[in-house]
Amino acid sequence: MNPALLQAQGLVKRFGGLLATDHCNLEVARGEIHALIGPNGAGKTTLLAQLSGELAPDSGRILFDGKDITRLPIHKRVAAGVARSFQITKLFERLSVRENLALAVQARSGHSFDLLGAVADEAALDQGAAEIAARVGLGDVFEQVVATLSHGRQRQLELGMALACGPRLLLLDEPMAGTDPEESRQMGKLILSLRGHCTFILVEHDMDAVFRLADRVSVLVAGSVIASGTVDEIRSDPQVIAAYLGDDHDAGAAA
Repeated sequence: MNPALLQAQGLVKRFGGLLATDHCNLEVARGEIHALIGPNGAGKTTLLAQLSGELAPDSGRILFDGKDITRLPIHKRVAAGVARSFQITKLFERLSVRENLALAVQARSGHSFDLLGAVADEAALDQGAAEIAARVGLGDVFEQVVATLSHGRQRQLELGMALACGPRLLLLDEPMAGTDPEESRQMGKLILSLRGHCTFILVEHDMDAVFRLADRVSVLVAGSVIASGTVDEIRSDPQVIAAYLGDDHDAGAAA
């Protein structure tokens, strides 16, 4: 396995009397698609929020490329190479695909629109936006208003905006949520096409997608990782079967 890019060590997060993250340990290798699965309420989104900087753990630490980022705010984590794509699409629906992506490119590059540099800056932003649109399969709707796109296309745009941040680690929170079978298949193909360009942590309830896409899988139950391994190892792990997959644990049986 490649050296770890991300390590979560003993993370604890409480909300009042609820222990949402219970001394959680997670290790993600550089360049892999690492799926995080588990039942509803297992703490997957809370864990992602701590990794992205939205929530601070009560104890434990997070290492990214060997550096402690536990207390870094979101914008500094993004600058370091950690980005998150949300379960609920967050887009500027009245703007075009081009304008959404240009804003994301601008946020990453720090372009400013002073009078002398505005034309050059805008051309550079549009070029960057066009490259991202082509990468995520949105070149044919580049000038289309986001509100008119299908849900699946909006998910592709959301992924493109995250990629515009230049992440080394991309946290994907249910990228197939709300998509139809064809949109889900397209999203899966897109994620696979990006393998090697960055490392992924994928939270997804679609077990067909998880077992098709993931290099490794970690199973979260009651705020703790109970098992990590390859797809075959996870599918045959008695503890995972008992806690989550159930006795009928074919790839499509635990969606």
